[in-house]
Amino acid sequence: MTLSPRGSDPLAALTGPDALAALSDDELPVLAQRLRDRLIETVTGTGGHLGASLGTVELTIALHRVFRSPTDVLIFDTGHQSYAHKLLTGRADTFDTLRQAGGIAGYPNRTESAHDWVENSHASVSLAWADGIAKALRLRGEHDRRVVAVIGDGALTGGVAWEGLNNLGASGHPVVVVLNDNGRSYDPTVGALAEHLTALREGDTVTGNLFDALGFTYLGPVDGHDVSALCAALHKAAEYAKPVVVHAVTVKGRGFGPAEADEADRMHACGVIDPVTGTPRKPPAPTWTDVFESELAAIAGERPEVVALTAAMRLPTGLGRMSRIAPERVFDSGIAEQHLLASAAGLAAAGMHPVVAVYSTFLNRAIDQILLDIALHDLPVTLALDRAGVTGPDGPSHHGIWDLALLTCVPGMRIACPRDPSRIRDLLREAVSAAGPTTVRYPKATAGADIPQIARMDGMDILHRGAHRPLDVLLVAVGPMAGACLRAAEVLTHSGLGATVVDPRWVWPINPGLPAIAARHRLTVCVEDGIAGNGVGAQLIQAIARDGGGTHAHALGLPTDFIAHASRDHILAEYGLTGEGIAAACLERLPATERIR
Repeated sequence: MTLSPRGSDPLAALTGPDALAALSDDELPVLAQRLRDRLIETVTGTGGHLGASLGTVELTIALHRVFRSPTDVLIFDTGHQSYAHKLLTGRADTFDTLRQAGGIAGYPNRTESAHDWVENSHASVSLAWADGIAKALRLRGEHDRRVVAVIGDGALTGGVAWEGLNNLGASGHPVVVVLNDNGRSYDPTVGALAEHLTALREGDTVTGNLFDALGFTYLGPVDGHDVSALCAALHKAAEYAKPVVVHAVTVKGRGFGPAEADEADRMHACGVIDPVTGTPRKPPAPTWTDVFESELAAIAGERPEVVALTAAMRLPTGLGRMSRIAPERVFDSGIAEQHLLASAAGLAAAGMHPVVAVYSTFLNRAIDQILLDIALHDLPVTLALDRAGVTGPDGPSHHGIWDLALLTCVPGMRIACPRDPSRIRDLLREAVSAAGPTTVRYPKATAGADIPQIARMDGMDILHRGAHRPLDVLLVAVGPMAGACLRAAEVLTHSGLGATVVDPRWVWPINPGLPAIAARHRLTVCVEDGIAGNGVGAQLIQAIARDGGGTHAHALGLPTDFIAHASRDHILAEYGLTGEGIAAACLERLPATERIR
């Protein structure tokens, strides 16, 4: 076949490796440019991970030229670099739906295509998957199938990646590890590994080769934007009956000027932006992360014992300002959350107060360290959980909906959920003044306006008191659910019911005064953007039962499920976490005789 004219979609005919193999070598640079054009056109309109996929266009073409997916197994770690792979495997006609409700996912997705093997977008696991798949193929006698893992140098800083290297290197399995080395995750890659890769890129053989020492055959470095050179290296790698590392050097954001010029993260992720200038199409509103960033920097200026830690996400988690004013007190572990939390324990034990800024979804990787390194020793470490709750278009692997269920199981942990910008400032200051472990969690969203309290009772803020008596419904608002709860109170008031809205501020442990307030109402509903069956609401129901309160209690939140990608507002509405949805749930659960005046 040949590439069709620009007037039609030349990518639509590329339904898989067989169609790609039919192209001549001379057509491949044209294909690479058309892939880049499509990536820029689509991702600037939908938002998504642009820089990494732009950097792997030629590499993806070469992979599909040499190997025959899905017979040969291609694993991308992480899915940030898989957009060109989607376009080359029959999804060009639906690519415009990227990260939209009902559309294709922003990461590999097994339900979309047989060419996608791993849905999880959490970094560093590809080598373990490759090890397991290679073992299975050997046991099944399928020796003609190859396993290829594409892993970035940033992902290679993760501890589980080193476990994968250790096992694969000794396995003898003919697994091809393609190291996509662009010198970055979000930030530039850190640590001794980054220094070693720099030496390999520069041809320094005096210091030895890590991959040779671990049992791999090392090929490279190779220009990651030269399809012919890549194909030659991959063909050679496929000839070995042992594990091989192909070291491909790429440029993140390649071919899009604004991304290449972006010193912060090479436009790793972007919202809806102008496809020419790379600037947002509308001015960005301040986010919860922005508020956290400014307040942490202010606290650090007042308290020299406060330090900040991140796992390769210094700027996305709001540590940029502190990095500028006190760079010696900001530590980046690379993509190594377990090390990050254990190191924070060491800092706290030696007299510092670490603030660990991490996305909620990535905290799941280090629960053991929270339990047995931090909590067991009752150390003053503050977890600043960004992207907590529903995050939206990034899908099930990025929703931060498990943290409340997990952290309420940690002895001694205190959890704060701010409802507005003023509260995130106040609660962060309270957290770094605590003598034990604390958490402050906030969503991926604009921060919005402050929501004032009308009274404070036992450390809790009363946001609304119904004019009607007796008191029918108590709404317990967990953090950013306060706005929806206030709207629900309006709806209930219009229905002739008396409603109260309370913000506990510190949602865990359960404030002992909260069951007493609940006892004065016929129905108590706790509203959270976490797992309803195991979160704050479930704990409150138990506390009310222990105290012998006569109120009906219900936890309103998200199901124990993997929630597909869509906008945050879409998902909250789908699960009834809007003002109208909350009010409807209250009316449904009030006994019929008590709804009638």
